[in-house]
Amino acid sequence: MTVAPPVIEKLREIVGEQRVLTDEVSFQQYGVDRTTIWQPAPGVVVLPETTEQVQALVQLANVEKLALVPSGGRTGLSGGAVALNGEIVVALDRMNKVVDFNAVDRSVTVQAGMITQQLQAFAEQQGLFYPVDFASAGSSQIGGNIATNAGGIKVIRYGMTRDWVLGLKVVDGNGNILELNHGLVKNNTGLDFRHLFIGSEGVLGIITEATIGLAKPPKELCVLVLGVVDFPSIIEVLKTFNDGMELTAFEFFTHNGMVRVVDHSQVPVPFESEAPFYALLEFEQTSEAELERAMELFETCVMEGWVEDGVISQSLSQAENLWKLREDLSETLSRWKPYKNDISVNISRMPEFLAKVETLAAEQYPDFEVVWYGHIGDGNLHLNILKPDELSIEQFTERCSGVSKQIAALVGEFRGSVSAEHGVGLLKKDYLGYSRSPEELLLMQQVKKAFDPNGIMNPGKVVDAA
Repeated sequence: MTVAPPVIEKLREIVGEQRVLTDEVSFQQYGVDRTTIWQPAPGVVVLPETTEQVQALVQLANVEKLALVPSGGRTGLSGGAVALNGEIVVALDRMNKVVDFNAVDRSVTVQAGMITQQLQAFAEQQGLFYPVDFASAGSSQIGGNIATNAGGIKVIRYGMTRDWVLGLKVVDGNGNILELNHGLVKNNTGLDFRHLFIGSEGVLGIITEATIGLAKPPKELCVLVLGVVDFPSIIEVLKTFNDGMELTAFEFFTHNGMVRVVDHSQVPVPFESEAPFYALLEFEQTSEAELERAMELFETCVMEGWVEDGVISQSLSQAENLWKLREDLSETLSRWKPYKNDISVNISRMPEFLAKVETLAAEQYPDFEVVWYGHIGDGNLHLNILKPDELSIEQFTERCSGVSKQIAALVGEFRGSVSAEHGVGLLKKDYLGYSRSPEELLLMQQVKKAFDPNGIMNPGKVVDAA
């Protein structure tokens, strides 16, 4: 697929001369996400500034039968923002403004290109809190978060992105501007199309604005890192603390991952003794009694033999350093070009599932190192297989891709999800049938056909049109 010069001129008429990019540097910047498997090959990159400009782009693409790839912060790990076949990349970086704020409704309407961290900062300025948070908050965009229903580190307390979207403005594949739900908390007027676009990865249309709910900010947060003897004990620790107090986060990571973070980020080890697994817990210290309760639960875990050691933050800086042990893992491991699997199963079945995957990985990759981490509080595991230096990325990917189908089959046996929070994109498309029934897949295709009859919206991702 190529974009002809006359079309390039029409694109310039829509978004402006300087907002149409055709150079290779721009293709490399805007045409790919954080996956390392594919090389971007877009036909052109455009940077609109308004919903009306996005609408004009979609209408032009329908007339010219050209494909569009929406591009947000490009922090995804499933290839959802990769342009491979000369598509028009619609980068939303310029659409980063606050449109409206309502203190009574505790809601803010922003353009889709706003950086997550900017929204968090705006909420803080208003004395409020946007709780969806993850390591890529400094570069991910709200539109992309919504398009993948991003989760992150606070899901156990605050839920997924979906739980905070009060309204959307989108341009669907037909070129229609749809205003969905109007920021209402209660609206029982039939099908809620807002929820079709949340998690749709751009295959139905392009999100241009979002009305986001905000919360009261949490009080002083305490962080507790525990050295845990084995993975089943992590689940026991989670149950013990969940029964005894309200947590805002519960994460885990393995020792081999932590060692790399300590070296990369120059943060201190949490305590002198070593453990195969670590659990990171966060809670609001609303009173001295809350802190005492946390210590009682910690002592219970030690007496039960689940926990060997632990440390609790005594200051904000110490809490930040403890969080780095978990949050810096993805950036740290990127040096080894890891082959990733983002999967989820019911929390109660996680020990059995992880043991089976570990056995499979040991059989298939006896010479590869595996690092686990994830959001145990919501059943989400991140499997990272590290690339040996002597293998090229092509050789490494070929060796690893074979076992992905086996892992997906295991996920299916456990009635889990082959993609917990990074979407389907290109990477998980062939495995979607392990988490969705044939009837569901057919319905997805039919929905895409209704919103995108010409198949121009992010083609090749998630599902194809019926």
